[in-house]
Amino acid sequence: MTTVNPEVETATRNVRARATFPNNDGRLRPGMFANVEVLSPDERNVLVIPQTAVLYAPYGDSVFAIETKDKQLVAHQKFVRLGERRGDLVAVVQGLEAGETLVSSGAFKLHNGSTLILRNDLAPAVEVAPKLTDPK
Repeated sequence: MTTVNPEVETATRNVRARATFPNNDGRLRPGMFANVEVLSPDERNVLVIPQTAVLYAPYGDSVFAIETKDKQLVAHQKFVRLGERRGDLVAVVQGLEAGETLVSSGAFKLHNGSTLILRNDLAPAVEVAPKLTDPK
């Protein structure tokens, strides 16, 4: 690889790269192109949550986890450290365990110990590559 453009095309997630190949036999000519697939050997397990679940604040980002206390659903604030963002999702580096249930909308109205009613039918759609819609 000779050069790699540091910008990623937001619509396609493509990266421009320039490679240099030996062409001693002259088979490569100007105007030719190639499809290239870059394989990354690094595979990571990442915990991701909807960005709508995060309360961003100067003193630290947090989420509200849902716990059961005395047969009621209760909100419990947890501070998290966030990583990469893709689409509507954000990676959690620290502060949560896989399998925890979170409040994904309306969390700004909560405090520790708030009782909750679970309404998954109201949850916003979450996509890795969201498409813009025309509001008309």
